[in-house]
Amino acid sequence: MLRLRVKEVAQEKGMSMNKLSQRSEVSYHIIRDIYRDPFKTINTDTLNRLALALGVPVTEIIEDVPAEEVPPRE
Repeated sequence: MLRLRVKEVAQEKGMSMNKLSQRSEVSYHIIRDIYRDPFKTINTDTLNRLALALGVPVTEIIEDVPAEEVPPRE
């Protein structure tokens, strides 16, 4: 299962959710949802926009996590 590392990478770069939203042109609410649920399903356009805004390749903001390590969804 894919886990989004957007929160971790943004924090490493000192970028707030608001700044990331502005730079990526992705809704603040979507970014907030990704921060809260890193297993959220997003489309590839959003993924590309976030990576570009963070200045990293897409492969740096996703990681493959074994299904056993994924917490149950509410």
